[in-house]
Amino acid sequence: MGVTYEEPEFVVISKHRGFEIRFYSDTVQARVRTTGKDWRGSSGGFRRIAGYIFGGNNRNEMIAMTAPVHIWEGDDGMMMAFTMPSEYSENSLPLPNDEGIQLERQEGGGFCALKFSGLSGPRKSKRLIRRLSTMIESKGLKITGPALLAIYDNPNTTLPFLRRNEILIPIEMEQPKTD
Repeated sequence: MGVTYEEPEFVVISKHRGFEIRFYSDTVQARVRTTGKDWRGSSGGFRRIAGYIFGGNNRNEMIAMTAPVHIWEGDDGMMMAFTMPSEYSENSLPLPNDEGIQLERQEGGGFCALKFSGLSGPRKSKRLIRRLSTMIESKGLKITGPALLAIYDNPNTTLPFLRRNEILIPIEMEQPKTD
């Protein structure tokens, strides 16, 4: 069995045919603008953030790898983010040596998640985003932001049929009550 990486915390609110609704906790992300629209084209962004967590920061500190890597279309181009380990706050992380890497608090919230395996290229991802968007709208839910491609496994070393990927689309949702 492979290495297990920390993943963002969430609660499954409900399961539907083809997708589930989740509520994610707040996280901190290291983000970078990238030129590609998929894993291959985004590898430069991946290397930049990996450089940060492997010591390319003002404390030369190693930061544990987490999963998934998120890729999405932002206002000013394609974005890529690694979620930082939960032990860190935005203020306790070392500063990146690469000025293009931004450390940002990501507020938790509701997301619809569509799981899939195999390749995660732009054509397939766009098709799955359209499918999930249609399912969300059919349930009367309101989409609140861009869809994220979540890649859990290394596409260079994991066989396609074993890869774990998701499309995540943020929706309007109040935080669930806890006991």
